[in-house]
This record gives sequence, C-alpha cells and structure tokens, in this order.
Amino acid sequence: MDPSTTIGQLKDAALRFRDARNWKQFHDPKNLSIGLAVEAAELQELFLWKTDEEVTELLASEKGRDRMREEIADMLVFLLYLSDSCGIDLADSVFRKIALNERKYPVDKSYNSNRKYDELDSGA
Repeated sequence: MDPSTTIGQLKDAALRFRDARNWKQFHDPKNLSIGLAVEAAELQELFLWKTDEEVTELLASEKGRDRMREEIADMLVFLLYLSDSCGIDLADSVFRKIALNERKYPVDKSYNSNRKYDELDSGA
C-alpha cells in the first residue's frame, strides 16, 4: 500500500472481510476489546525475555519483521472492528486525543521529558 491509504479504506477492507464470513455477530465491544488485548499480548510476546541485542536482531530479520507486521496489523484490525462496533470515528478520535495531549503536554514543559502531565510542574 501507499501513504495515501485512508483509515476509511482500511476499515472498509476489514469490514468486507468480516462480513463475508458473517462474523459481525461475534464482534461486540467486550469481545473485541479482549481480542485487542490478546493481540497486544502477542506483540509483547515477541519481546519477552529478549535482551536489547536480541530485539535488535529480531527487528533486523525478515522473519522477525514479518511477525511484527502480523501482530501490528491484527491490533489495527481489532481497533477498526471495535470502532465500528461502538460507532466511533477512529480518525476523529485520534485528532481529539492529540489536541487533548497538546494541552496536557505543552512543548515548553514536556520537551525532552518523560514525565507524566501531572508531574511536569513539580519536577518530580
């Protein structure tokens, strides 16, 4: 694909796949959120017990990158299904969250800092 692929196009493709198999009946918010967590755990499993060097090797290998691609794609597909199930516009949600985070993490206080927003003023 290319950088011009939209979230809407991805969602349409995922929903066509789902609907061709009559899986919407199983796609309620509870099960989709659990499925998303499972997919996130499968991504984490790729890194479990690995040293930084082993992670670097994993990401440099075609097999490792293929596994990463699959798990990341599974997570996005579950997000697309979940947003559809809940009637949430995923793109709008991302833009809203970025705007909220811009207020919580102003550049002058958060630049080069890993502190949470409620710790930025305290220097804690």
